[in-house]
Amino acid sequence: MTHAYKESYLNKAQKTLAAMMDYAVFDLKYEPDEFFMLFLQSGLVDEFGRGNPKYIAGKSGVELAREVVFITTGQSVETAPTPRFDRSPIYWAGWALAYYQWYSGHSFEEIHKVLPFTELLRMYPTLHEADINKFVSTVDELLTESKNISETNLSRLRKARGLSQKELSKASGVALRMIQLYEQRQNDINKAQAASLHSLAQALGCKMENLFE
Repeated sequence: MTHAYKESYLNKAQKTLAAMMDYAVFDLKYEPDEFFMLFLQSGLVDEFGRGNPKYIAGKSGVELAREVVFITTGQSVETAPTPRFDRSPIYWAGWALAYYQWYSGHSFEEIHKVLPFTELLRMYPTLHEADINKFVSTVDELLTESKNISETNLSRLRKARGLSQKELSKASGVALRMIQLYEQRQNDINKAQAASLHSLAQALGCKMENLFE
């Protein structure tokens, strides 16, 4: 499996993300999901997820939280962090999330769609004392289950345009069976030929990237 970045940065990344969430919730008084959405919107989440040393090792959790707030709200935060001597459920959830993102290579946005931060917190009572691999396998199952039951963007856009699979095939010139395989996730539309994506996007009146999963 390809991890998101070098393992040598992992321990620091886990502590940074955990401390960021702890500070945001307990000192800045954000709701967990509210602040995590700001993290997603800030753009820093992409740098963190790629393992940019500036963010996963070069900043403390407090500094990262303050930068997230400044980027998304324009406000400078000077609230001093309260010393904490025990790991809170918030800290654990951030720590475990950073590990899973590194281990799986999934983006934080992908994970958040299936598991908002408050859902991670619900795992605390049963998983916080377990081996981290138990957390990994649990989240893997949830993400796999979500992919199996969620509708693809192709299917959603096709239905929104009032087209059957056969009608979309005729309008785009893409084989009916190919459309079916994309919608069933048996073929990865992210790896489709550019010509097919262009034809489908034209027929659906959308951008090619709107078809990606």
